[in-house]
Amino acid sequence: MFTMYNERTKYPIRIWLQDESKIEESCLEQAYNLANLPFIHKWVSLMPDTHTGKGMPIGGVIATEGVIIPNAVGVDIGCGMIFVPTNIKVEELLEVTTGNGPLVQAIVGDILRNIPVGYNRHKSKKSSAVLDKANEQFDLYKDNEELVPLIDDGYYQVGTLGGGNHFIELQRDQDGYLGIMIHSGSRHLGKEICDYFHNKARELNSRWYSAVPDSFHLAFLPVDTKEGKQYINWMNLALDYAYENRASMLDNTCNIVATWIKKYIGKDIEFGEIINCHHNYASYETHYGKDVWVHRKGATRTRKGEIAVIPGAMGSYSYVVEGLGNEMSFESSSHGAGRAYSRKKAIETFPVEKVILDLREQGVAIAKHKKSDIAEECRFAYKNIDEVMENQRDLVKPIRKLETVGVVKG
Repeated sequence: MFTMYNERTKYPIRIWLQDESKIEESCLEQAYNLANLPFIHKWVSLMPDTHTGKGMPIGGVIATEGVIIPNAVGVDIGCGMIFVPTNIKVEELLEVTTGNGPLVQAIVGDILRNIPVGYNRHKSKKSSAVLDKANEQFDLYKDNEELVPLIDDGYYQVGTLGGGNHFIELQRDQDGYLGIMIHSGSRHLGKEICDYFHNKARELNSRWYSAVPDSFHLAFLPVDTKEGKQYINWMNLALDYAYENRASMLDNTCNIVATWIKKYIGKDIEFGEIINCHHNYASYETHYGKDVWVHRKGATRTRKGEIAVIPGAMGSYSYVVEGLGNEMSFESSSHGAGRAYSRKKAIETFPVEKVILDLREQGVAIAKHKKSDIAEECRFAYKNIDEVMENQRDLVKPIRKLETVGVVKG
């Protein structure tokens, strides 16, 4: 970790990388903008997976006094990870062939058939305790009429994966055991909430002659205003929905895996303790004697002893970690490996055939409706996850290392 502090910044920037050369210029410009906001508490923190985002770098953490910034949470509110270990050895799966091909390929294919991915959704409403509660507490949401239809719409998307860097993976840990990991968020709900309140914040900031330039894309809402309270209500709804969405997909995936294993291996699978954590959100916390709003945009909370999940790219490694509670990062760590190439640049740089061959050589089974955009999420498009982990040895302690065996992508 190194610290930047110069004439361009009001507050320091702490960066969990070796030096300035390891961070892209556009990401650093966004960090400068953050470090000049009048309501920053202490400093700006950038995790080792940091890269350019919208307004605020992905892999960024800030604490603010009295305000909340929609774009510092991001468009996929509540995006995060869920993981569960099992008692099944992966080698047992690899030894079996079914009528649908190797057992791992059959399982990921069945998952793809049963869990909507990308823009797909359920044809009928699914159960959602979170949305039921939102309807019961409708007074919290009714004043934001443009967003209200999203509550009903959410019943069709709960338990669906989405696209981009979201995935469902079958993984092998360092002892050879099967684990299931899912990366997903609040679907369309989070994006609409972010865009709506960012635009509302822009309008208000203009009216107040705010000192924060609109070009920063960091319009803010004081938390004691009507609009600030409304954003917090909607953000928390999206967080709960994202948490429920991952849990629903995991339940469905576990049932599919259990059915195939019982049929072809003859064993009853046992599932261990589930880890379900966000990495796009804002939380009211106390740091350095102040009550502040910690914004984690592509960053994982890792309080001392807290267990969390940090994924890599498909065909790479992922980690279950124990937090070390480092106050300098506001008890946070990276949320993944972090992009090294934009999606467009990855497609231009890495041929489809190369990516598919790479997965095949590693023995990774993939289930995906179309292959033409597969390079967007290949491991070459991301930073090396082991280098990221090395750069945050003072933030987390790895307790389980996992490699991809099978993957479902949107």
